[in-house]
Amino acid sequence: MEELLIPLSFFLAIFGMVYLYLSTRNKERLALIEKGADASIFMRGKSHTAPIWKVLILNLALLLMSIGVGIFIASILDYSLGVDEDVAYPGTIFLMAGIGLFVGFTMTKNLDKE
Repeated sequence: MEELLIPLSFFLAIFGMVYLYLSTRNKERLALIEKGADASIFMRGKSHTAPIWKVLILNLALLLMSIGVGIFIASILDYSLGVDEDVAYPGTIFLMAGIGLFVGFTMTKNLDKE
C-alpha cells in the first residue's frame, strides 16, 4: 500500500496544480470578456516568448547535468576529503540542482529577449 501512495500523491499534486492553473486562467478570461475587453489581449504576449519545448528541454538538460556534477563532486568529497556520505551526496546534489535551475532560469530570460 505504501508503494502506491507516493506515486499517487505525486500525480494528484501535479493534476491539482494544472487544474488550478487552467481553471483560474479561464475564470480570469471570462471576467475580462464580461467587462468588455477585446479577446486579442490574450494573444498579445505570445509573440515575444520562446517556445515552451525549448524552455523545458533547456531546464531539464541543465537540471540533469547539474545533478550529475553534484554526484561527482559528492564522490570527491566522500572519498578524498572524508566527508560523511550521508551529508555529502544529498547536500551537493540539491545544491547543484538549484544552481542548474537558476542557470536555466537565467538562460530562459535570455531566450525570451531574442
